[in-house]
Amino acid sequence: MAAASSTTAVPYLDKVDFMKLQNGSDIRGVAVPGVEGEPVTLTEPVTEAIAAAFSAWLSEKKKVDASKPLKVSVGHDSRISAQVLQDAVTRGVASAGLDVVQYGLASTPAMFNSTLTEDEAFLCPVDGAIMITASHLPFNRNGFKFFTNAGGLGKADIKNILEHAVDIYNSFTDEGLMKSKGKASESLKRVDYMTVYTSDLVKAVRKAAGNIEKPLEGFHIVVDAGNGAGGFFAEKVLQPLGAITSGSQFLEPDGMFPNHIPNPEDKAAMKAIAQAVLENKADLGIIFDTDVDRSAAVDSTAREFNRNRLIALMSAIVLEEHPGTTIVTDSVTSDGLTTFIENKLGGKHHRFKRGYKNVIDEAVRLNSVGEESHLAIETSGHGALKENHWLDDGAYLMVKVLNKLASARASGIAGGSKVLTDLVEGLQEPRVAVELRLKIDQNHPDLKGGSFREYGEAVLKLLENHVESDPKLQKAPVNYEGVRVSGFGGWFLLRLSLHDPVLPLNIEASSHEDAVKLGLAVASAVKKFPALDTSALDKFLQTS
Repeated sequence: MAAASSTTAVPYLDKVDFMKLQNGSDIRGVAVPGVEGEPVTLTEPVTEAIAAAFSAWLSEKKKVDASKPLKVSVGHDSRISAQVLQDAVTRGVASAGLDVVQYGLASTPAMFNSTLTEDEAFLCPVDGAIMITASHLPFNRNGFKFFTNAGGLGKADIKNILEHAVDIYNSFTDEGLMKSKGKASESLKRVDYMTVYTSDLVKAVRKAAGNIEKPLEGFHIVVDAGNGAGGFFAEKVLQPLGAITSGSQFLEPDGMFPNHIPNPEDKAAMKAIAQAVLENKADLGIIFDTDVDRSAAVDSTAREFNRNRLIALMSAIVLEEHPGTTIVTDSVTSDGLTTFIENKLGGKHHRFKRGYKNVIDEAVRLNSVGEESHLAIETSGHGALKENHWLDDGAYLMVKVLNKLASARASGIAGGSKVLTDLVEGLQEPRVAVELRLKIDQNHPDLKGGSFREYGEAVLKLLENHVESDPKLQKAPVNYEGVRVSGFGGWFLLRLSLHDPVLPLNIEASSHEDAVKLGLAVASAVKKFPALDTSALDKFLQTS
């Protein structure tokens, strides 16, 4: 499957540690020079090798009639390296003998949908899809997400692809690279798939409102795309549904992200959309991350629906449709959310691990063993519904919110976004909520040659023992990640990062004083580990 044909390897290709490009179930790297200390790792040849390796993996998985080439769709967000990498991906796929369909600017959820859509005019369904994105990371980064009709690829698949990419890269020849350019031009087609994807979103809202053509007529909804790929939502989804979208901002794709980080967890980003709602006297504000797999909203008073509050809102909507269902979340959700889901809504809260793929896979697993779950959602804004093929789609999450507005209007209920605000009435929210990052110095002699993961596990074990000997603290009876502890009217969670030498510490409490007490409990246990940088925790404790 390699793009090589002559026997002489290309001498000028840099040595690359492909395995360092793995970021869980994604691939991430530096694609643009200019940031000190961040050399480019995602070069065109590296990209071509990865795309060829994915194509080989896909061919092995599908094992279909060789007379009919497999099709792979390729799309990208607004990053400045997008076009160059799209061309390199196209060459890699074509070199493996597969057909390529370029979508240009697209969203991550749309790329997955292209493996499901049945429409020959748009060359769908494709057999595999590649999205070129690095989510909300800085302008110099980029990466890849891969899909088949079974969903996003997992960690083991990515590892397999990168291992194969090493062999392909090392066997590249000048002649082979030139041939891949020729093959790319022969097998390449271009399609405006976002037309299909947005049309489906519009149909979903109309259907929920009883097949009314413009169910959002009169609603004023502003969109903040953060100069990512989500600008389509205003013109292609909201306007056909009758909504007024004046005051929407940062809809133009700009990979330098000049206005704010496109991230629904970012305070500056949420402040920007809240301000736009107030200035335009809008009913609702919607904000997306760069590739539109995450989202958040604000109501007409600029009250934010993100993190725990977004989970509460989506849980309320889903539990109305599926009473008693299990809501799967990541590990850093609040105790107040559990109370809200279980006592107010009558559902079950299954708090699992960080990582959107972990949360989604756990919901799928629960359904497979007979426990019904219809929503898997992270505090980051990644949310997936069973009805939408377990795809974490920020645009589809907002469609569910719009469905609620439209159906309330159709039922004669007025009040704009108040119908949404009322759904989260009774959610207990902490006065203090912080996340502190305790970094492990991998070069410190205290690691004694071991890995940062082993060192982090030792920290967690000692903390667990410390908690068990303190009567004021109670370890969570059910917990899947790190050490979660209740006490002093609040809780803390210390866990090991999925990918980095960091122990994130989340603390929530009803007062700063109680949050400090929880912080002190952690500090007294972890001080025995000199390779652990506790400066962030020390600074928090000193503000008491």
